[in-house]
Amino acid sequence: MREDLAYSIKCIRFDENYRPSDGTRATTNFANLARGSRRKDNLRNAFTMIDNRFNALARWDNPNSDRYSVELDIISAEVTIGDGSCINAFPLIEILNPTICDQKTGKRICGIAGNNFSSYVRDYDFSIRLPQHNKGQAHFSAPEDFGVLHGQLFKCFLASAAYRENFDKPPVICLSVSGSRTYHRTENKHHVLGVEYQQDEFSLTDQYFERMGLQVRYFMPANSAAPFAFYFTGDLLNDYSPLELIGTISTMETFQRIYRPEIYNANSPAGRCYRPSLTHQDYSLTRIVYDRDERSRLAVQQGQFAEEHFIKPYWNILQQWSARHTAA
Repeated sequence: MREDLAYSIKCIRFDENYRPSDGTRATTNFANLARGSRRKDNLRNAFTMIDNRFNALARWDNPNSDRYSVELDIISAEVTIGDGSCINAFPLIEILNPTICDQKTGKRICGIAGNNFSSYVRDYDFSIRLPQHNKGQAHFSAPEDFGVLHGQLFKCFLASAAYRENFDKPPVICLSVSGSRTYHRTENKHHVLGVEYQQDEFSLTDQYFERMGLQVRYFMPANSAAPFAFYFTGDLLNDYSPLELIGTISTMETFQRIYRPEIYNANSPAGRCYRPSLTHQDYSLTRIVYDRDERSRLAVQQGQFAEEHFIKPYWNILQQWSARHTAA
């Protein structure tokens, strides 16, 4: 039995009629919005927020702030091992791919793949493996090889024919800053990404993404309440056009305002020295229903799903494959 991993990609439109498939993580930003009796209102309001934020940032030749709209596709990466006979396609990664619609010219402009980042294996690492490693320990730590397998899975996905056939540029993942770190504003300012922040020490999430081959920089766009963590390869400031970057900002700021309003919908912006906190009280709520406690519980369940259906059954194969690619 060969140890090669093969990737395939599925694409589904994310709009107000979207319903999560069986292979979609229930904690994913977009899947969470598409549940319950308010699902259509949730989705419609979120898309309005994305479009409004995009037009606010893309001010040039846009006097009425209505020139652009953003369409989103969910990109699902599945993996099979060897000839596929020993494992059904496992739903490894989900990302978002924006398309920017210019109402003035009729052009459709490809955005940057990535944005949100969803991974069953990451749920396993953070919700199952990390707590097991720290059980009974006096001081928190991570296993020495924490994130190595996931990092190799991600890097091989980017190098796969499936990714190259669908995307011309590497992805950019945009996440919340860490509540365990302090961020300091610098004098560096980008015309789209905004003012840059720096921190003295990487968070565990930063280290995890580093093993995926991604570096990180922190920027707070104009009129945002807090900086964002942008994970990327290459040159974030020069590899992407202003409209591409705005597509990522408008999409992910909308999600963060919904899911972390204490940070990203705060009533006053981050200062020169900033420590994010989910206990911050001076913030506004969006009109979108969201159950954060349920999301935390589901992360554990989905980590268990990955352990049961991917990690344990194919542990030896995955370890041999990861070691081979790490040594290459």
